[in-house]
Amino acid sequence: MDKTKALGPLDPSRRLFIGAMATAVAAAGLGLNRSALAASPALSSFGTLKQIDAGVLSISYAEQGPADGPAVILLHGWPYDIHTYVDVAPLLAKAGYRVIVPSLRGYGGTRFLSADTPRNGQQTALAVDVIALMDALKLDKVLLGGCDWGARTACIVAALWPQRVKGLVSVSGYLIGSQKLNEAPLPPKAEQQWWYQFYFATERGAAGYAKNTRDFARLIWETASPKWAFDDAVFARSATAFDNPDHVAISIHNYRWRLGLAQGEPQFDALESKLAAFPVISVPTFTLEGDANGAPHPDPAAYARKFSGWYRHRTLDGGIGHNLPQEAPAAFAEAIIAVDRA
Repeated sequence: MDKTKALGPLDPSRRLFIGAMATAVAAAGLGLNRSALAASPALSSFGTLKQIDAGVLSISYAEQGPADGPAVILLHGWPYDIHTYVDVAPLLAKAGYRVIVPSLRGYGGTRFLSADTPRNGQQTALAVDVIALMDALKLDKVLLGGCDWGARTACIVAALWPQRVKGLVSVSGYLIGSQKLNEAPLPPKAEQQWWYQFYFATERGAAGYAKNTRDFARLIWETASPKWAFDDAVFARSATAFDNPDHVAISIHNYRWRLGLAQGEPQFDALESKLAAFPVISVPTFTLEGDANGAPHPDPAAYARKFSGWYRHRTLDGGIGHNLPQEAPAAFAEAIIAVDRA
């Protein structure tokens, strides 16, 4: 699926970056060899995180790269954290990008500014958080990348505020949903994949997730990426993000809202109405999928027409699962650069 024209020449700094990635990215097109799929042997770190008040949140975020570089915001999902991009960020920073990786509401050091704010996990609330972060950082336009919840959020921002998005990279493609759409039953095998959504719809499920958060998250990691050989240290590095006091409430509300079992906030009703029409995304977009994604995800052919501008899709082989940016960081970084050049 390639609706693009030939790409123009790289500037010198990015030419150096591509050269440095030669062992990870095949010379022709964006084909990857096995070395591109290998994780860094050392346990990477973002170092000291930053904090900024934005909208209803005090947002914790990692930042790498030059302050005057093209801005990239990378959004993680559930039950993951900012370390989804711990090996993507340095690649982009080396290429001259300013890379910002925020902890979503309910994760890491991100906190609500008021105890009275609803612990709302609905899709538009997370998207408005991104716009608030951009405003707080005085970023008029950014490149957006996302995986899982982060991919849905990035798609929503690109659909509703295209003037703020230079390009989009979305793992598993067009993920905008609606409560109405979720009313329709799926075939049994598809419903089985969403077992945790139905578990969370019960009070037993909420209590179970609160009691066994880390064990639950690890099970999801293993199921969603069955061929990803992450170790205890890699999981523990992310698991601390789930100690956020609002993590369970946000997680439970998100899945209950999807099924119409929990109310959203009235200020988001107009945005949800727009999303219920499943708007086409016009910004340059690169969608990625892993050949071993064990989480529920649409077929790439089902969403290709939801992107009306420059568009490419690539399915990565080699056992890449749901947490694609962490499992194949070079491929994700390359996709960000491709939409920037589009």
